[in-house]
Amino acid sequence: MLVTRFHPLKDLRELESKLFGYYPNIEGDESSISAFKPSVSTREGEFAYHIEVDLPGVKKEDISIDLKENQLVISGERSFKEERKENDYYKVESSYGKFQRTFALPENVDIENIEASNVDGVLEVILPKRKVEKSEIKKINIKSHLQITKNNPQFKLN
Repeated sequence: MLVTRFHPLKDLRELESKLFGYYPNIEGDESSISAFKPSVSTREGEFAYHIEVDLPGVKKEDISIDLKENQLVISGERSFKEERKENDYYKVESSYGKFQRTFALPENVDIENIEASNVDGVLEVILPKRKVEKSEIKKINIKSHLQITKNNPQFKLN
């Protein structure tokens, strides 16, 4: 049996969400029961992009970082169980949640040298920039009329 929280204003929030775009993630919705959405910070440095994801209590083995179609996908799951025994009571608390965050990669990311580290519950992904050579600009002259010649294979003479 699945235990869910009762939210007396859930129907009203869903209606407002549909009409006005409010409350994008309604608490108590069945899809969010096991959801976990870690906070993310992104920044751009001179030589790399940095993504920092707060994942307290998540083991390195439970985190996956993948590249799919020029997108970086960070996913995993968190499970927590606290057990407490005292003389007059026994308490067990547990929580579980899967997460996934997707980031579109800029064209200048060096995907071969992406690095990640997990220190003190913060996952940091470093996306180094590669130098993009500026293409040379070619000037096209504008003629007043197009000359059709035998040497130009694009045009046929009748």
